[in-house]
Amino acid sequence: MTYEQTHPWITFRLDLRQADWGLWLDLGEAASKCEHLAGAPLQPEVAQRLHEIFLAKGAAGTTAIEGNTLSEAQVLQHIRGELHLPPSQAYLQQEVENIVRACNGIAQAIVGPEATPQLGTELLCRYNRQVLEGLELKPDVAPGELRTHSVIVGSVYRGAPAEDCRYLLDRMCQWLNQEFSAPSPAQRLPFAILKAAIAHLYLAWIHPFGDGNGRTARLLEFHILLEAGVPLPAAHLLSDHYNRTRSDYYRQLDAASKSGGDVLPFLRYACRGLVDGLREQIQEVRQQQWQVMWEHHVHETFRHHKSNESTKRQRDVVLALGNTGGWLEVSRLAHLTPHLAAAYARKTERTLQRDLNDILDTGLIERTHGKVRAKREMILAFLPARAPTPAP
Repeated sequence: MTYEQTHPWITFRLDLRQADWGLWLDLGEAASKCEHLAGAPLQPEVAQRLHEIFLAKGAAGTTAIEGNTLSEAQVLQHIRGELHLPPSQAYLQQEVENIVRACNGIAQAIVGPEATPQLGTELLCRYNRQVLEGLELKPDVAPGELRTHSVIVGSVYRGAPAEDCRYLLDRMCQWLNQEFSAPSPAQRLPFAILKAAIAHLYLAWIHPFGDGNGRTARLLEFHILLEAGVPLPAAHLLSDHYNRTRSDYYRQLDAASKSGGDVLPFLRYACRGLVDGLREQIQEVRQQQWQVMWEHHVHETFRHHKSNESTKRQRDVVLALGNTGGWLEVSRLAHLTPHLAAAYARKTERTLQRDLNDILDTGLIERTHGKVRAKREMILAFLPARAPTPAP
């Protein structure tokens, strides 16, 4: 095989005996946080919002790193059907739509009742065809077909010999399917994270298609993570990480080949980014659960009060204040929401002040110098006791 002389670092071997403790800690934390996310129920509208946000992050990340200039906010608008671009920018939206449609298709196939597609060369060809659909391409690029010519990546890296691409892809898929099977269910997620990062790296090394190799690699990564049980929003995190750290991403890819195939630095880089992203998602989930607990506590507090118009009005004041996130001038309180504006429309200033005094007696709010705020932090008292965490 020609690649053995031109690309000797493509060995289809992974020796983890040289991995440092940091990689193992990151793998363990990533697996634990994935299980945490998978077991955290959210309100339907919150779950849908998180799905859209991280689908947008993943789609924006995997296209931006290839030169697409749409912002993450614009990609989110596209997902919600709210993005309208002039014809001159239609190709940017098409690139994003290809990734969004492909990710949704993978999720439907893996999470849904259909049989999970077998990882193989034909599946990768299908993913490449999907990411390039409807785009203007060079004459020598055939979507979903292995290239028949040499290719230079970024004027620096030459892909594997074209005549070896079919063999290398078949070999890669066989290796991934056989060598990365977890010995126990508890080890499924750590093995999948390693498998996803290695698959991404090897596909980048082989570079089997005329175009869209990076996007295909990130779809493959998404497929592997989702298939192993990584929650859907978290399966987009690596694409977002690569885009956020784009210069380091390219440096890691380059170093992995120039080192003769030492993949451990790339694995550490990918795992660290995944952990950072999972921590952000966990924090988002905590904020949502905090809000739900706060609203429940407010309702429970007022449930013990006499049910009348003033009680309902006072409860709605506390709930509205809880959504502001800080101090609010008392003068703005009656107009904080349309519902409150209607409730106080025929009331005097004295009624508002009396309501605030009654609410103060519940301990749910505090007041100072013409401002009020909801004491949402009181919910934290319901957390298990623990020693203070040292500052970093």
